[in-house]
Amino acid sequence: MKQKKVWFITGASKGLGLALVQQLLAKGYTVAATSRDKSALQIAVGDNDNFLPLGVDLNSESSVQKGIDETVNQFGQIDVVVNNAGYGLIGGLEELSDAEARKNFDINVFGTLNVIRKVLPYLRAQQSGHIFNISSIGGFLGTFPGFGIYCATKFAVEGLTESLSTEIKSFGLKATIVSPGYFRTQFLSSDSLGLPQNPIEAYKEVRESQALHQSTINGNQLGDPDKAALAMIQVAESQNPPLHLFLGSDAYNMAYNKINSVRQELEDWKSVTVSTAFEPQAAEA
Repeated sequence: MKQKKVWFITGASKGLGLALVQQLLAKGYTVAATSRDKSALQIAVGDNDNFLPLGVDLNSESSVQKGIDETVNQFGQIDVVVNNAGYGLIGGLEELSDAEARKNFDINVFGTLNVIRKVLPYLRAQQSGHIFNISSIGGFLGTFPGFGIYCATKFAVEGLTESLSTEIKSFGLKATIVSPGYFRTQFLSSDSLGLPQNPIEAYKEVRESQALHQSTINGNQLGDPDKAALAMIQVAESQNPPLHLFLGSDAYNMAYNKINSVRQELEDWKSVTVSTAFEPQAAEA
């Protein structure tokens, strides 16, 4: 009988990460999961022989290495990695400080990179494995006022994952970018959404976007995180998983709108785009 895969999930004490852990354990998978606060993770998930809770600081390479080593020592291998840890940040590009912007990149991008670097030696050695990097529709479409830095972190995740997929293919490894739309998690709550220390009231569109996300969208998202988790499990078991996985009808529609917009701009400006080559040299008589 084929052994079920061992999953390693970051940022699992709430939201999509927690839903994924719960769905996997319910299906009999073995799961190691991380959080900055191990006790919060233990409380959220409860006792289960197939579950290993880990307190990991994703900005510390040694902490990440320790968590991965503990997982391999406990379960013998890692088959699926989910880089889910991250947080939202809203604020205009002018009003967010350098420290606020860099902190968002530290978790959303460099935390993901730390996990990838430390887990790849194991995956390469076993010649199998699948890395899921959780992005956002905001990693494909950036036209959300006030979310410029957050979108930039997710655009970075998408770019590095596309490159990663080509770098690891010859080892028998796979990579998938997960780009959810709005799902009913704590993502837009005060403990998961950073706000600028020094807002500039002149940015009307940013303040309206902030109010919309915190007061109207929050709690009314269409996406069910349990169904998103089940979709990811389905993809992980597929022989030919996608590089890009959009989740939610809103993400589907927004992605197509951008694709169509880019296609239209390409055609509208084609003459300028293709006019930039060197002119062919005239043949000498």
